[in-house]
Amino acid sequence: MTISNYHESIAVKKPRFSVKDMPSWSITLISVATLMIVWELCGPWINPLFGSYPSQIIRSFLDMMSDGMLVRAFVQSIQPFVVGYALAALAGIPIGLLLGRYRVFDAAFGIYITAGYATPSIALVPLLMIWFGLGFSVKVVIVFLMAFFPICINTTAGVKAVPKTLIEVGTAFCASQTKIMRQIVLPATLPYIMAGLRLAVGKAVIGMILAEFLTALSGLGGIIINAANSFRTAEMFVPIILVMILAVVLEKLLALLEHVVAPWQREISGDGH
Repeated sequence: MTISNYHESIAVKKPRFSVKDMPSWSITLISVATLMIVWELCGPWINPLFGSYPSQIIRSFLDMMSDGMLVRAFVQSIQPFVVGYALAALAGIPIGLLLGRYRVFDAAFGIYITAGYATPSIALVPLLMIWFGLGFSVKVVIVFLMAFFPICINTTAGVKAVPKTLIEVGTAFCASQTKIMRQIVLPATLPYIMAGLRLAVGKAVIGMILAEFLTALSGLGGIIINAANSFRTAEMFVPIILVMILAVVLEKLLALLEHVVAPWQREISGDGH
């Protein structure tokens, strides 16, 4: 083999760059940047009454931050969101564990969970306003109802997916039902619980804005309605994009939490490949 042939063979064997080799965050960044550039370039052809584009939205964002309006609205919105979501998790996980583990509970109460999940929350808002008024409480309840059912249903499905052989092994070693639940069922169900929590984030954000639309106009939902009524389209987009970013950030944080509490799930699912 000549020296030139040897170098040619090395060049042929050299691995080529592939999109598959890029980290996920870089692909996401390129995707978002491309969308922003295309959106900005199309901006001059957008009627300001019907839409806006990034540079105008950023300008409105800076104006709203400078006078403190956006910060106040965000605080007003995030408070019922946090309380309602936390209550949904605290109630949904244990109820889901009971429904999935014990047939009697599932037969007695499972039908209410299914019916509640299928009921449009917006249909209950007038009744909820009569019960809880137009303030903080009704917003918490709406967020709770939106987030509770995904958490509960996913947890129930996770318990039912636990292999019976694992339960039988625990029973064979004379483990109590509490110990079986804590050391066998709960660890096996964690990926399902985390999936339910991640799904519930989006539902809770929708509930937060829905509550502000239909009850007392306040928070980010109030800004959206007031800006839309005044045809301030760029200002209207600011809270909408902020809500999107909030949902994405919370979902990513829960995904990181899942890798901490259930690290084996990443290896099983091949996440990131």
